[in-house]
Amino acid sequence: MSLKLTVVIPCRNELKYIRSCVEAIYACDLPEGCAMRVFVVDGKSDDGTIAEIQQLATEFPGLELVINERQLTPYAFNLGIYAGGKVDYVQIVGARHILSKNYFSECLKTLENDPAVWCVGGRIINQFENEQGRIISKAMSTSFGMGLGNFRALKASGYTDTVTSPMYPYRVFETIGFFDEDLVRNQDDDFNFRVTEAGGKIYYCHEISLEYYVRGNMRNLWRQFHQYGYWKVFVNRKHKAVTTMRQLVPPAFVLFLLTIPFAFLIHRYLGYAALSGLVMYIGLGMLVALKAADKPKEVLALWSVFPVLHLSYGLGYLKGMIDFLVLRKNPSDQAKRLSR
Repeated sequence: MSLKLTVVIPCRNELKYIRSCVEAIYACDLPEGCAMRVFVVDGKSDDGTIAEIQQLATEFPGLELVINERQLTPYAFNLGIYAGGKVDYVQIVGARHILSKNYFSECLKTLENDPAVWCVGGRIINQFENEQGRIISKAMSTSFGMGLGNFRALKASGYTDTVTSPMYPYRVFETIGFFDEDLVRNQDDDFNFRVTEAGGKIYYCHEISLEYYVRGNMRNLWRQFHQYGYWKVFVNRKHKAVTTMRQLVPPAFVLFLLTIPFAFLIHRYLGYAALSGLVMYIGLGMLVALKAADKPKEVLALWSVFPVLHLSYGLGYLKGMIDFLVLRKNPSDQAKRLSR
C-alpha cells in the first residue's frame, strides 16, 4: 500500500499539550508504505509554544511549523491542507487531542473499504485537570447534556452528522472546497454538512478514541457553548437550512422559560402547567445526574452543568437569530474572539 497522509494540527498557546499531542500522533500505527507529514499551524503563540514546536521538528521526521498570521481556526485548517499538497488523506487533530494508537489505521481501513464514507472520527474520552472539569466531562458524556444523536454520547459505531478529529480523503476537498474562513466556530459542522449534502457519509468509529481536555470551569464552558449556539445560526443562514434538529432544543427551552411569568398573567392554571414543564426538566436532569455520578455528593454539582450547557447555547442561538437573521449583520470582531 502506497499512501500519503497529511496531519494538520491547528494550535495557539498550547504549550501544555502540544508535545503529548505530537507524541501520540507519531505513536499511531500506519499501514506499510504510508508516508505521513505533520503540519502544526500556529496562530502566533506567545506562551513558548512556537519554540516547543521547533524543538519537536528536530525530534520527529516530517513535522513542520506553519505560521497562521490570521490566528483563527479555519485558516489553520486550510493552511495545513495547502502545505501538504495533494495527498490521499487529510487528518485534522486538535492540539489538545491525544489519539489512540489505532486511530489512523482504523480510519484508513474504513475509508479504503467504503468510498461512500467521506469522513471518519472516533470516540471522545474527556479528560480533566480539576474537580470542576471532571464534573463537566461527565455531563458532556450524557445525551441529556449534549442532545440525542450527538456523537459524544454514542455507544456504538455508526453514521452520524459530525465527528471530532476527522480524517477525509483529499478528493472531498476537491469536490466541495475547503473550510469556510468566515466561520470562527462551527467550521467543522459547516464542512460536514456540506459533505452530507454532496452525498458523502460521516462515520463514527467507536473502536478508536481521542482524549480531550475539557474546560475546567463554568465561566469558560458558558462562553464556549454560547459561541457554538451563536455561530450555528450563521451556518444556518449560509445554507438556508437548519443543519440538525437538536440545535433548536436549547433556544426553545430558553423561550419556554421566558413565557412562564406570562403564562401566570393569562391564567394561574396555565402558569402551573408551564411550571410543571420546568419541574420535569429539573427532575429529568436529576435522574441523569444520579445515574452518571460516582457518588451521591456529586449529583447536585453534575446537575448544575446541564443548565449551563443548555442556557448558554440557547441564548447564543437566539442572539445569533437577532444578529444574523433579523438585523442581517455579519459577525463582529468581538464575536470572533475564541473562548479559552
